[in-house]
Amino acid sequence: MQNTISFLEKIDSLVWGPPLLILLVGTGVYLTARLGLLQISRLPLALKLVFSKDSEEGAQGDVSSFGALCTALAATIGTGNIVGVATAIKAGGPGALFWMWVAAFFGMATKYGECLLSIKYRVVDENGQMSGGPMYYIERGLGNKFLAKAFAFFGIGVAFFGIGTFPQINAISNAIDLTFKVPIIVTSIALTIIVALVTLGGIKSIAKVSEIVVPFMAVFYVLGALFIMVRNYTLLPETFALVIRSAFTPAAAAGGFLGASVMFAMRNGVARGVFSNESGLGSAPIATAAAKSNSCVKQGLISMTGTFFDTIIICTMTGIMLIMTGAWKGDLSGAAMTNSAFESGLPGIGSYIVTIGLVFFAFTTILGWNYYGERCTEYLFGVKGIKPYRLIFIGLVAIGAFLKLDMIWILADIVNGLMAIPNLIALVGLSGVIIAETNLFFKGEALESSKSDKIA
Repeated sequence: MQNTISFLEKIDSLVWGPPLLILLVGTGVYLTARLGLLQISRLPLALKLVFSKDSEEGAQGDVSSFGALCTALAATIGTGNIVGVATAIKAGGPGALFWMWVAAFFGMATKYGECLLSIKYRVVDENGQMSGGPMYYIERGLGNKFLAKAFAFFGIGVAFFGIGTFPQINAISNAIDLTFKVPIIVTSIALTIIVALVTLGGIKSIAKVSEIVVPFMAVFYVLGALFIMVRNYTLLPETFALVIRSAFTPAAAAGGFLGASVMFAMRNGVARGVFSNESGLGSAPIATAAAKSNSCVKQGLISMTGTFFDTIIICTMTGIMLIMTGAWKGDLSGAAMTNSAFESGLPGIGSYIVTIGLVFFAFTTILGWNYYGERCTEYLFGVKGIKPYRLIFIGLVAIGAFLKLDMIWILADIVNGLMAIPNLIALVGLSGVIIAETNLFFKGEALESSKSDKIA
């Protein structure tokens, strides 16, 4: 087993080496510059669109724009926000949180671009459902079938062996066992049955569940974290100072933590940030393609807020808890580490907040990634491949609780990185389309505003 883990670690280091980190963050930096800091200047409009009722009559799509965002958030707000942040800070020190912020800031521009392209190049499949995402804009926009198929292949790999199953199932079963003393096998059976019932209903079923669960779970978790932060507000300045300081200097050895280089903090922060918000990974555009929308720019703006909610808000809450309470310096790891932080900040109920949040977060991630993998399967094998895919996915959910945590995270990192590469190449190659669509939309908005002013 140890030899297998060592081998996977070598592959992981190769995949997540400087070239991918540069491509990942560099794509975000490039789009940010070309779009004129759109993630700042257009964030108020994006948030307004998220919380406004759908007004596009006759728009094509399977679910509402909000439903598509919730499905994407269902897949992104998962163990990455609780276990992933803990893993990043444990390995890379408090500075890893800073690099998560950097990745998220530039990732908002990446998320905007990939979701804009998803609406522009989507198609209707044989079942009458909307299909879209990187495999379609790589083929139809970039004209490269090889990269499109590579993305779809790795997308199925992530659904089966990465974000979609093993980390989520493992986190749920261990958290419930730790807090409520429910045997792992019982949780695994119950979860498999529930996942099967929801996912067999397709995107509309997944979106309905996500629209209810995602807002509730996010607010529940954030309020719990905010309460602890308010109670310990005197520690906040030093906590943020430590994050910034550690991002640029090696962290000092303390407790079970053996010290981390700046590069290691950067690597862990960026990798876990991508695991959490999935910007550049190419997953969110698959859900976005199902949205009832006639404007690729509007849907891109709505989708962009997913990275903001996921990392800038929720991951930050987790990270601050871990650093503020000193849990990052202890011997615990993963969900147990976050559990310890919340329990010390809010004795008696802190661990319940983490466990309940984790269960909801991870469960909805499973639902979202089931859909992503299904669309990738449909692209490669047609609609006939959907049923076998669902059965395999449900089977993997059933065994996910019994795998070792170290191997799970390494395997997830590898397939995530491989999935991101074709998508990032496409984003750079199609950046001209992203810029042109954006300029056209906002030029039209400006003209409409000018006409209104003249009439007034």
